[in-house]
Amino acid sequence: MSKYTKEQIYEKLEIIFRDLFDDDDITLSASTTADDIEDWDSLEHINMISAVESEFSMKFAMKEVSTMKNVGEMVDIIISRT
Repeated sequence: MSKYTKEQIYEKLEIIFRDLFDDDDITLSASTTADDIEDWDSLEHINMISAVESEFSMKFAMKEVSTMKNVGEMVDIIISRT
Protein backbone atom coordinates (compact mmCIF):
# COMPACT_ATOMS: atom_id res chain seq x y z
CA MET A 1 0.00 0.00 0.00
CA SER A 2 1.45 3.32 -1.09
CA LYS A 3 1.79 6.09 1.45
CA TYR A 4 0.42 8.44 -1.23
CA THR A 5 -2.88 8.55 -3.06
CA LYS A 6 -2.89 9.04 -6.84
CA GLU A 7 -4.22 12.55 -6.27
CA GLN A 8 -1.34 13.39 -3.92
CA ILE A 9 1.18 12.06 -6.42
CA TYR A 10 -0.31 14.12 -9.26
CA GLU A 11 -0.24 17.22 -7.04
CA LYS A 12 3.44 16.69 -6.23
CA LEU A 13 4.28 15.93 -9.86
CA GLU A 14 2.54 19.09 -11.05
CA ILE A 15 4.69 21.15 -8.67
CA ILE A 16 7.84 19.45 -10.01
CA PHE A 17 6.80 19.87 -13.66
CA ARG A 18 5.72 23.50 -13.21
CA ASP A 19 9.05 24.35 -11.58
CA LEU A 20 11.20 22.35 -13.99
CA PHE A 21 9.50 23.58 -17.16
CA ASP A 22 8.85 27.08 -15.76
CA ASP A 23 5.15 26.89 -16.65
CA ASP A 24 2.51 27.48 -13.97
CA ASP A 25 -0.26 26.32 -16.31
CA ILE A 26 0.85 22.68 -16.55
CA THR A 27 -1.92 20.29 -15.59
CA LEU A 28 -1.01 16.60 -15.66
CA SER A 29 -3.19 13.64 -16.48
CA ALA A 30 -2.46 9.95 -16.92
CA SER A 31 -2.10 10.46 -20.66
CA THR A 32 0.33 13.42 -20.49
CA THR A 33 3.49 12.79 -22.56
CA ALA A 34 6.56 14.78 -23.60
CA ASP A 35 4.63 15.84 -26.71
CA ASP A 36 2.22 17.76 -24.47
CA ILE A 37 4.86 19.92 -22.75
CA GLU A 38 6.84 22.30 -24.91
CA ASP A 39 10.29 22.11 -23.26
CA TRP A 40 10.21 18.42 -22.36
CA ASP A 41 13.26 17.10 -24.21
CA SER A 42 15.74 14.34 -23.39
CA LEU A 43 17.82 16.52 -21.05
CA GLU A 44 14.78 17.79 -19.17
CA HIS A 45 13.51 14.21 -18.99
CA ILE A 46 16.64 13.26 -17.02
CA ASN A 47 16.21 16.28 -14.74
CA MET A 48 12.54 15.43 -14.22
CA ILE A 49 13.28 11.79 -13.37
CA SER A 50 15.91 12.91 -10.87
CA ALA A 51 13.52 15.42 -9.26
CA VAL A 52 10.73 12.83 -9.02
CA GLU A 53 13.09 10.25 -7.49
CA SER A 54 14.23 12.81 -4.93
CA GLU A 55 10.68 13.93 -4.07
CA PHE A 56 9.41 10.39 -3.52
CA SER A 57 12.66 8.92 -2.08
CA MET A 58 12.77 6.14 -4.67
CA LYS A 59 14.67 5.14 -7.80
CA PHE A 60 13.37 4.18 -11.21
CA ALA A 61 15.03 1.25 -12.95
CA MET A 62 16.67 2.19 -16.26
CA LYS A 63 14.21 -0.07 -18.10
CA GLU A 64 11.28 1.78 -16.50
CA VAL A 65 12.68 5.15 -17.54
CA SER A 66 13.21 4.04 -21.12
CA THR A 67 9.80 2.37 -21.51
CA MET A 68 7.60 4.88 -19.63
CA LYS A 69 5.03 6.14 -22.13
CA ASN A 70 3.14 8.73 -20.07
CA VAL A 71 2.68 10.30 -16.66
CA GLY A 72 0.11 7.65 -15.69
CA GLU A 73 2.75 4.92 -15.97
CA MET A 74 5.08 7.02 -13.82
CA VAL A 75 2.36 7.39 -11.18
CA ASP A 76 1.76 3.63 -11.17
CA ILE A 77 5.47 2.98 -10.59
CA ILE A 78 5.60 5.56 -7.79
CA ILE A 79 2.58 3.94 -6.11
CA SER A 80 4.21 0.52 -6.33
CA ARG A 81 7.42 1.82 -4.72
CA THR A 82 6.20 4.09 -1.94
